Amino acid sequence: MKNILAIIPARGGSKGLPDKNILPLAGHPLIAYSIKAALDSPSISRVIVSTDSEAIADIARSYGAEIPFMRPAELAQDQSLDYDVFLHALSWLKENENYSPELVAQLRPTSPIRYVADIETCIERMAAYPEADSIRIITRAANTPYKMWRASTEEQAMTPLLTLDGHPESYNEPRQNLPTIYWQVGTLDVIRPEVILEKNSMSGTNVFPYRIEPEQAIDIDDIFSFQRAEAYISTHDCIKF
Repeated sequence: MKNILAIIPARGGSKGLPDKNILPLAGHPLIAYSIKAALDSPSISRVIVSTDSEAIADIARSYGAEIPFMRPAELAQDQSLDYDVFLHALSWLKENENYSPELVAQLRPTSPIRYVADIETCIERMAAYPEADSIRIITRAANTPYKMWRASTEEQAMTPLLTLDGHPESYNEPRQNLPTIYWQVGTLDVIRPEVILEKNSMSGTNVFPYRIEPEQAIDIDDIFSFQRAEAYISTHDCIKF
């Protein structure tokens, strides 16, 4: 596959950590790490940032990304979905440039820890497994959902979040007796465009996994996660400046 588009979604608003996408991480704006990851990956042929912010757009351009359009404000709200953002991007590129990629890679700015080898392997697997709608990076969950509960009020009995065949009280089982559970991280999704355009989904039904170690799965949402990311970058040979 020679026509692979990386889209980096980066809206201007952030309530938890204002201007999060352009705050400095080890001397460079947070979004710059996702741009560099896409540019450093040999299989990725085009790198676009979808944003509603002129400040983010200017920084993205300075680090080598394209800004062929500004994202409409209605697609940059707190409740905006990735699907709507990516549908807009792919539709705009088709209508205005007659451009259609073979694969789409999503690199979220808030997951800056990446390795080129991981990105390349995920792309290669999409070519090797035509039945895959997408590949999503996952890592081992810190806590098992089999020991989690739903609780509405303190005056009513709780109900377990999940049940496990053969284990009527999974919440009382030793952790080693329970299945290993993974949670998805924002490091990378690789998606077939037709899944977005025709199946109205960001993942499809056949979602293949690619596992990374938990210490690599850092999602930036507060100052402490910035510090964790900086510590990791300083001690590992990941993508960095």
